[in-house]
Amino acid sequence: MGTGGGRRVGRPRADRRPDSGLTPRAELLDAAAELFTTRGYAATTTRAVAERAGMRQASMYHYVSGKEELLAELLESTVTPSLVCARELLADDTVPAERRLWQLCRTDVEVLCGGPHNLGGLYLLPEVRTERFAGFHAVRAELKDTYRQLLAATAAGGALAKSELDLRTDLLFGLIEGVILVRRSDPQRPVPAFAEATADAALRIAGI
Repeated sequence: MGTGGGRRVGRPRADRRPDSGLTPRAELLDAAAELFTTRGYAATTTRAVAERAGMRQASMYHYVSGKEELLAELLESTVTPSLVCARELLADDTVPAERRLWQLCRTDVEVLCGGPHNLGGLYLLPEVRTERFAGFHAVRAELKDTYRQLLAATAAGGALAKSELDLRTDLLFGLIEGVILVRRSDPQRPVPAFAEATADAALRIAGI
C-alpha cells in the first residue's frame, strides 16, 4: 500500500535524541525529571518536555494530560519504593524494631538520593501544596505513619507519651526528607555511606 498523501502514523522523534527503548510515557517522565530539576517546574513548558522526549507537543497528550500529571507521578515515584519497603518491615516482627527502623531510614535516603535527577528537590515546589497532588500526599502520609509505628515498637518509642512520639516522628521524618537539601548542595556525595550515616543520626534523634 502506498503512503500517498496519507497521515503519518506514529510520533516523529527529534534527531538529537536516539531511541532509548523506553515507552513514550517513560520517555516523557525522564524528560520532565531532567527539565523540572534543572530549569525549574514553572519555567518548563510542555513543548520543551515533548521535544526533549523526542516527540511533537500534540503527540504528548496521547500519553499524559500535561505537566501536572508528570510532576505527580515523579513525586510518587520518590515515595512508593520506600512505602513498599516500610510495609514489609512493619510486618516482619522477627527483626528488632530498632533495626527495622534503621533499615527504613537508610532505604528512604537511598530512594530520595538515587537516580540521575534530584527528584526529592521537587518536594520544595509551591505547586506541590495544591489539591492536585493529593495522591502524593496520601502515600507520603502513609509512609510517615509507618515510621511512627516502627518507632512506637522500639523500647525507647514505646516509653513515650503520644505527643512526644508524634514530635519524635516529625523530627525523624524531617531529617530523612532533609537529605534533599544536602544532596542538592553536594550531588557527588556517595549515597550508600550518606544513607547509613543519616540512618544512624535519625535513630539518635528518635532516642534510640
